[in-house]
Amino acid sequence: MNTTSRTPTQAGPPLGVLALVSTLLLVAGVAGAAALAGQTYPSPYADPEVIRAFFAGPPLAVTIGGTAVFASAIPLLIYAATVSARLRRLGVTAPGATIALAGGVAGAGMLALSGLLQWVLGRPAVLTDESLVRALHDLSFLTGGPAHVVFLGLLVAGVAVPGLLLGLLPRALAVAGLVIAAIAELSSLALLWTHLSVLIPLGQPEADHDQPEQPGEPPQRRSHDPAGSGSAQPEQAG
Repeated sequence: MNTTSRTPTQAGPPLGVLALVSTLLLVAGVAGAAALAGQTYPSPYADPEVIRAFFAGPPLAVTIGGTAVFASAIPLLIYAATVSARLRRLGVTAPGATIALAGGVAGAGMLALSGLLQWVLGRPAVLTDESLVRALHDLSFLTGGPAHVVFLGLLVAGVAVPGLLLGLLPRALAVAGLVIAAIAELSSLALLWTHLSVLIPLGQPEADHDQPEQPGEPPQRRSHDPAGSGSAQPEQAG
């Protein structure tokens, strides 16, 4: 009797849980630092007195904020690796899966670096040098702001494009992902025009719900049958 062994599908950790944990850590760090310092984390474009007052406050506020930002990069990195592997298991052979992985790794790296720089800003020895504080603050903003968001946009685009072309995601969700990805890439212009820094938080929402179909299933294009039969037609991944 012939027996066929099948390797069990390894779906990896739930994408929604990873995205939620990363977001909660980031928000908790920002909110916790603001609560302890009595003001929100200042933008590098803020008045110098505002920046000086924030870092002259309790060092614990800056330390907690930096630690939480650093920690939030870990589930983001796992998210990128998981979604990239899942796309490949679904038959995506185009660069989208690799772009998602590269964008997620780079975005998580920038976020982790931003958190570490913020942690350094909580060290009492650093606070005695005003020029050093300003330089570290600028670097923390650049890595956790434009750099992180631009690479995060690649992660979102890497999921949204094959999700749209192969029908792995609902059309509306995939289109929303492409819009977010475009805004994320445009946020790099904030380096030239400070007024465009408003694009940074707009492009920061992760692909929290950009979850391809269950791993192990072939990529399918959803039918546009007006009768709503819900039938799906397999399509070869390109």
